[in-house]
Amino acid sequence: MRKALTLALILSVASPVLTPATAQDLTPLPDSVSSTRDAGDDGRDGGQDSYGSADDLGSADRVAAQTGDDFYCRERRLGTWFYCDKPKAKPAEQRSAQPARSSAEQLAAISKQLEELKARAILEPTPENISHYIAFQREQLDRASSFADMWQRTIWQNPDLDYTLQRPVNQLGKRTWLDSRNADRERVLSQISKRYGVFYFYSSACAACETFGPIMRSVSDRFGLTVMAISLDGGPTRAFPNYTVDTGQYKAMGMRGQQVPALVLFDTVTKQPMPIGYGVMAADEVMNRIFTLTSVKPGSDF
Repeated sequence: MRKALTLALILSVASPVLTPATAQDLTPLPDSVSSTRDAGDDGRDGGQDSYGSADDLGSADRVAAQTGDDFYCRERRLGTWFYCDKPKAKPAEQRSAQPARSSAEQLAAISKQLEELKARAILEPTPENISHYIAFQREQLDRASSFADMWQRTIWQNPDLDYTLQRPVNQLGKRTWLDSRNADRERVLSQISKRYGVFYFYSSACAACETFGPIMRSVSDRFGLTVMAISLDGGPTRAFPNYTVDTGQYKAMGMRGQQVPALVLFDTVTKQPMPIGYGVMAADEVMNRIFTLTSVKPGSDF
């Protein structure tokens, strides 16, 4: 009897009874662990079929990953293949490439860079800054040379674009063009008196008028051009003895001020005046202006 009592005391000390408070302090196992243990127990009790299908296990794995199971993922350090790493969001589509700068913008940028390098070389004249400026400037000069050369070659191969065919610049071409032009002028001026007349405004006190009067007289005699001399101050002129005193003709012709000598070409068909010019002019200049005003289309000579 005493031996039995001693054995009971030993067993009570070795296996303490859990109190309700002590039971509550125990941390429950994660669901995944519990389910895994349950599955293991079922497997031991019920055989191979109780382990479940592969699809069921895969679903459980994905659920555990999605719920952030610490034991399943972090403790065991499983990766993407075990559904622990959440799938990364697909990168946003790359923005469409910005349109290339226009040629005008590129040229403006080159000019700006050239000015910047020049300013830097002037303000900080170090060998490096000056070398950079010279190299960049040389690059632009080469580009300009290529442009000028290609321009010239293009003109040679496209006569419609070659302005020198209308107004030659070489000596032989200019001489030929001038001879043709003078022939056309002589032909037009020989017929000018049939339609046009000239008003010559002068003043007897004007020294320039004394010089220009004989010049205008020679043009009149050469082409039979009718010239009406009008005196603004009422005085005579030796070149045109049959003069007329101004009674408002100067303003009626659209002239302004009192500048003399002055020439006005008058169209007897349209009754429209065309000022030729003011001041002293050579005979050749007078003839060129009359020919241009009457026979050359505006813009065709340039």
